[in-house]
Amino acid sequence: MAKNCIRYKYNDKIDWGLIHLNKIFPLHLENGSTSDLINLVWKKDTSSYLKGDGIQKESVEVLEPITKPCSIICQGANYVQHMIDSGLDPKDKSFNIFFSKTTASLYPARGSIKVPHFIELLDYEIELGLVFGKPMNHDTKWKESELPDFIAGFVMANDLSARDIQLPQLQWMKGKSYRGFCPTGPYLSILESGDFELLEQLELNLAVNDRLRQHDVCNNLIYKPFETIQELVQFCDLEVGDLLLTGTPSGCALRVPGKWMQRFAAMLPEKTKWKLFIKKQSQNGMYLKQGDRITSSIRTPDRNIDLGDQELTLEWETKPKSKGID
Repeated sequence: MAKNCIRYKYNDKIDWGLIHLNKIFPLHLENGSTSDLINLVWKKDTSSYLKGDGIQKESVEVLEPITKPCSIICQGANYVQHMIDSGLDPKDKSFNIFFSKTTASLYPARGSIKVPHFIELLDYEIELGLVFGKPMNHDTKWKESELPDFIAGFVMANDLSARDIQLPQLQWMKGKSYRGFCPTGPYLSILESGDFELLEQLELNLAVNDRLRQHDVCNNLIYKPFETIQELVQFCDLEVGDLLLTGTPSGCALRVPGKWMQRFAAMLPEKTKWKLFIKKQSQNGMYLKQGDRITSSIRTPDRNIDLGDQELTLEWETKPKSKGID
């Protein structure tokens, strides 16, 4: 059974711990990185740490389980229905969509995210993350059956996206990397033998103000991890602790214009086209707003793998007052 590990702050010290019987058992890895954790517990006997009374989970400050420095690589439109909603054909597997988020976006699984005042169209995207346990590059020789030897763990993430930056400016990394835009955790689930095969049973759920917005099962991934990583290592070196986000299900706030509207918009000047896009999207009440609460989970039905629960609230920064002329 997978080992749920948590990075936390307690008595002014940062440590990692194992979750056991709903308590935290310290690993005495103060200020350790994600790669330090993987080297300590992956494929290792950790029973010696499960002694004493443990720490109540409610008494610690939960931190993000993905630490800097690392690479955050993301897949786009990788669930069947989400691809259809994006105006793409799931049967036309021409190429995998890759992009990246900066480590500035990393954030814990609980808390209040401060959103830059100028962002109008903030969207949510629950995603399953794969955390690498061994380096991989173009020269790595491996077979699909060996993939569990390279993936150390699963983690939950939310690929928050400022659509009014990402699309009009054609700035995917910028629109998805503002500070706090990649909440991860609370758990990094370190995999044991046979756990990786449970990936396709994982269910993803995201709700906004207790209303379900996204639900799907990893069995509906279009590009599975093996073919994804095969392509990824052709142009990207991967290190221990790097993170691959595997895509989000349908149910996001973004609504792609119909074919007729797209043809019409293509004839407009760029500024006019995107001004119309933002105006139309702004009429969609699904975009996130001040005070909204996002809750999400990823787990198998039997909870043999359970990545914990995220709970986040959104707080827009106050727009600076313009300076008048004396």
